[in-house]
Amino acid sequence: MKAYIVGGAVRDRLLGLPVRDHDWVVVGTTPKEMLDAGFLPVGKDFPVFLHPKTQEEYALARTERKTAPGYHGFSFHAAPDVTLNDDLARRDLTINAMAEDEHGNVIDPYHGQADLEARVLRHVSPAFAEDPVRILRLARFAARFGFETAPETQALMRQMVEAGEVDALVAERVWQELGKGLMEDNPSRMFRVLRDCGALARLIPELDALAGVPQRADYHPEIDTFEHVMLVLDTAARLNAPLPVRFAALCHDFGKALTPADILPRHHGHDARGEKPVLALCERLRVPTDCRDLARLVTLYHIIIHQAGQLRPATVLKLFKETDALRRPERFGQLLLACVADVRGRLHRENADYPQADWLTAMLTAARAVDAGAIALAQQDKRQIPAAVDAVRVAAIAACKDSLDLTCDAH
Repeated sequence: MKAYIVGGAVRDRLLGLPVRDHDWVVVGTTPKEMLDAGFLPVGKDFPVFLHPKTQEEYALARTERKTAPGYHGFSFHAAPDVTLNDDLARRDLTINAMAEDEHGNVIDPYHGQADLEARVLRHVSPAFAEDPVRILRLARFAARFGFETAPETQALMRQMVEAGEVDALVAERVWQELGKGLMEDNPSRMFRVLRDCGALARLIPELDALAGVPQRADYHPEIDTFEHVMLVLDTAARLNAPLPVRFAALCHDFGKALTPADILPRHHGHDARGEKPVLALCERLRVPTDCRDLARLVTLYHIIIHQAGQLRPATVLKLFKETDALRRPERFGQLLLACVADVRGRLHRENADYPQADWLTAMLTAARAVDAGAIALAQQDKRQIPAAVDAVRVAAIAACKDSLDLTCDAH
């Protein structure tokens, strides 16, 4: 029995990055011997065990064979005669197909170290094509490390897409990888890689459709809507935004793909047009509720929020009520953060001021400070309570608005 650290831990150590988790491969043993040594079984499809003290995962060296389409269509073989190189050969990328022995020596049969130095993502073998999740993983690694895709790997991914392998992916697995990719420092790279190989059109056609859609150059020097969305997404990452904000940034302009050709490059009404495709994507990929709900709100309300300085107090209160800001100010804060990313996600406007966020935050604070209970007690006709509370809140918003300097380019 011999154990090796494998995969991401080896890669990250060579890159000088923090190593958070260790995965181990064990060669020359059987499940019974692992159990006898005190390891706890956790694997369902193939033998994986937890170390009795460290709780790190130890997997028996194994090979795999494609038996059916999709992510689950594999059979596995684990036995004492499976070598370390056999196990590494089944891995996705050369930078993930390295191992380290107990002395710190790197075993690198597929030249992963050279690809780390060259900043290239390259598949280990043609078996890469057997698992469509690997396209998503490669795209995520592109977002994490900023590496380029090897031409032969790019060609292989295109072949996989054309063969329909991506269509066999289950929604939960797609969202799992997309969610991780969205949280990288440069998430736009993930979606560019997916678009380049054709996978984006299969997985998120609503986003892919934005490529080539023009915008007004005075508002959007980058012109192309897809490019704008990528800039907004990376801006959200620079703002250290949480996942719901980043997902909303990805979706907020879906309606521009549906703009009638006769009004381009203007996009009047794209906010309302965008709601249906956002909800369709969320249903298809089973997106978590918090991400879905914020994406919908950002899609519907980012234009009116950009115009905050021009809104009447009653309209501001209507905005607060429709977005449930009075009850959920934290989520409204995320909505404002997505709007900041939208304005700064444009060429040469990366550091643009966005006082609208401060204005609306102040007005929301004023509206929430109104004692609705006291107003309700003072009303003889209980049917008048909502109108009475609204009137006081509008007055509070107006007073707050009068105290602010509302000079700003609204968009």
